[in-house]
Amino acid sequence: MKKVLTGLTALAAASALLLTGCGSGDETSSSAPGNTTSESPDPGANAGKTIKLWLAGGDTNDELRDYLKTTFNEKTGATLVIEEQGWGDLVTKLTTSLPDANNTPDVAEMGNTQSPTFTNVGAFLDISDMYEELGGDKLLQGFVEAGKVDGKNYTLPYYFGSRYVFYRKDIWKAAGVEVPTTLAEFDSAVATIAKENPKSIDKFSGFYLGGQDWRNGISWIFANGGDIATNEGGTWKATLDSPESLKGLQQLQELYKNASNAPNDAKDANQYQFINDSDEVKDEDGKVTDKLSLSAATIMAPGWAHWSIGDLVTGDDGQPAREWNDDTFGVFALPGVDGGAAPVFAGGSNIGISATSKEPELAKELMRIIFSAEYQNMLGAAGLGPANSDYVSSLGDDQFAQALIESAQNAKLTPAAPGWAAIESQNIMEEFFAKIRDAKDLTALAQEYNGKLDALLNLK
Repeated sequence: MKKVLTGLTALAAASALLLTGCGSGDETSSSAPGNTTSESPDPGANAGKTIKLWLAGGDTNDELRDYLKTTFNEKTGATLVIEEQGWGDLVTKLTTSLPDANNTPDVAEMGNTQSPTFTNVGAFLDISDMYEELGGDKLLQGFVEAGKVDGKNYTLPYYFGSRYVFYRKDIWKAAGVEVPTTLAEFDSAVATIAKENPKSIDKFSGFYLGGQDWRNGISWIFANGGDIATNEGGTWKATLDSPESLKGLQQLQELYKNASNAPNDAKDANQYQFINDSDEVKDEDGKVTDKLSLSAATIMAPGWAHWSIGDLVTGDDGQPAREWNDDTFGVFALPGVDGGAAPVFAGGSNIGISATSKEPELAKELMRIIFSAEYQNMLGAAGLGPANSDYVSSLGDDQFAQALIESAQNAKLTPAAPGWAAIESQNIMEEFFAKIRDAKDLTALAQEYNGKLDALLNLK
């Protein structure tokens, strides 16, 4: 416990600088991974007890939340309270709450890129003894590695959401380009569309790629065999200036110059709005309730973006909604250099039990429910990639599921370095990517930001 408090105290101090500068029990494992069973707790013994689950953002919908609360109560007799935390201040809240036994969430979701920071300081309970029971090697291994320290499991994958391409079929057809099979063909197609600009729209993008959108842009570095950083003898070292990374950066610079008119300060947020038609919906008083401007033929986004793409309609609740139109919109996995699917950044989350939880056994029961076959299938039905590969069929077989599964085949994570959360808090990658378009010397730029990354990558 001393390690937890000491490590998180240091992390809290680091977080403060960043902000100013910019248990064991009687369980029995199941016979098959993911079909989690254990000796049922005595509900009467837990009456009046409560544990807290922190969920990040709104991706876990109300149906999923209700299932967790109801099933947990039926199984244990205790109460599950779910609190939603915003992604923007999640690291700060986890940093201050995890070491405090009176205020810690018993179970917490965090971004897969944030997990190493907390696992490396002992903030989460060692659940290695549950690894096989909760899915074992059927779990997303990249996410498992992000939650592992010294061979022990502290957090496990919650869901994945790989990125793929959404495009306007009508605009691509008008420009005379087809769905590409290689990355070079994609680059050429979106540059052609931007040049042809079939709809003569001001500042139109063949491919909308924000200047600070590193989560999508990093795919070009990954596709060419490059990486952000590698682990050398236990120490993380930035590699933005490797020959492979530089080749990807050169392609990105060409994309920024020839295919994208996205602002240089635009991040990875709501790109879907730019490929929807310019329509207005007015309420009964004549007030405009929705107005979006078509300004791009192509975007990259996590799979769940498709719910926000399509013709503007009035939903069952009387509010504006988007209805997918196969005649206008299409999807495909970003192709790799030599075909197949390019390695894109894998979005998603990890989940773990706080090391200071006063109810670790009840927290373990919640983990069993989360990794059960029923809940994993519910995640897939909700459009979230299930952590266990046995249940990916729950995503369905439509074009969105196919693109998601294909894009996830080679998906990559950011470095599982202890200081990665600090890098994200300081927006180092956003700052780096915003300079790519106008950089006169990409090697010098990469080396400059290698230095900034190296100063934080191994921070504990």
